[in-house]
Amino acid sequence: MKALIIGCGIGGPTTAMALREAGIDAKIFEAYPDTAESVGSFLNVASNGLDALRVLGAHRRVLSAGIPTPRMVMWSGTGKRLGEVANGLALDDGTVSHTILRADLYRIVRDEALSRGIKISYGKRLVSFDDTGDHVTARFEDGTEETGDILIAADGVHSRTRAQLDPSAPKARYSGLYSFGGLVHDPKFTGEPGVYNMVFGKRAFFGYTVAASGETWWFANLPRELGDVPADWKPVLVAAFRDDANFSAEVIERSEVALAVPIHDLPPLPTWHKGRVVLTGDAAHATSPSAGQGASMAVEDAVVLARCLREARDHRAAFARFENERRGRVEKVVAYSRTISNNKAAGPVARVFRDLMMPIFLKKLASQESLSWMYRHQVSL
Repeated sequence: MKALIIGCGIGGPTTAMALREAGIDAKIFEAYPDTAESVGSFLNVASNGLDALRVLGAHRRVLSAGIPTPRMVMWSGTGKRLGEVANGLALDDGTVSHTILRADLYRIVRDEALSRGIKISYGKRLVSFDDTGDHVTARFEDGTEETGDILIAADGVHSRTRAQLDPSAPKARYSGLYSFGGLVHDPKFTGEPGVYNMVFGKRAFFGYTVAASGETWWFANLPRELGDVPADWKPVLVAAFRDDANFSAEVIERSEVALAVPIHDLPPLPTWHKGRVVLTGDAAHATSPSAGQGASMAVEDAVVLARCLREARDHRAAFARFENERRGRVEKVVAYSRTISNNKAAGPVARVFRDLMMPIFLKKLASQESLSWMYRHQVSL
């Protein structure tokens, strides 16, 4: 079997590696002309995602490049400590969730795929595909085409493959938030290494952690009308955090602010697969970053899809089994993450209610069992 994988983010290379373990050849096609090593700021790889990477033998370099971040402490914009929850649950060997630069995670999984003989072609933006029943042909913007036995979409929340597979599928929905991130090395900005501090500010949400090296890694979520883009984001962000009882405004002033990204997720899709084509990762179930599960869900998908293709009698049965095994879990993650995002964009009245109820909510979440459905989930080849 030959698989064509559309997209070379995190899901594309990990899917190709999982397929290789299952005895299936795969080739990756990336729309952009170059690699994505300079794209994005940083992200969370939860303990369940690290466990899935371990199945592929690709976890060690991720652990080495990341910052262990097993805890999250929540604060109000007035400086009140609201409570604490785990950022993932430790694996049996003690491994905890890690925060890693997106560029590093991308580079690690891409290089791992290349080292295993997987070919990646750049400048291959999908235009259409043709499923004849016996095979599927992908056609690209540069006039080239490629034929394989199956086509796997790993091309993200705004997937072109999804639009071709089901033109009536729900579109990505805007969360009401723009996301920003940055790094600053200044001993003035201190914190306990390994702890995410999450601040529900008066006008926006701010999160940060401190590396052992002394760098402060921060991100911000700003409620904003989609498309309302200023010439310079920094003064807008500084003004949003100026009245909060923490150093968020000062950190942003001293940082180079990463590109603003509007946060989207996906409502449940009626169609995950048709014929020889299947959606995976953000193309099937994009989640907001609020639960820190986007990359982990993509890697879990990769492992499960490869196992289903190896064990099922044909691709149709494999795709159906894949959807049956994954749909309930990922839709629960998307809904959970969207709830958190909605709290970040709360108005003045909702903000007061949120800050009153948050300590009660966090006490319930403090139990490891309350989050085990997300973090204790294991996949296998």
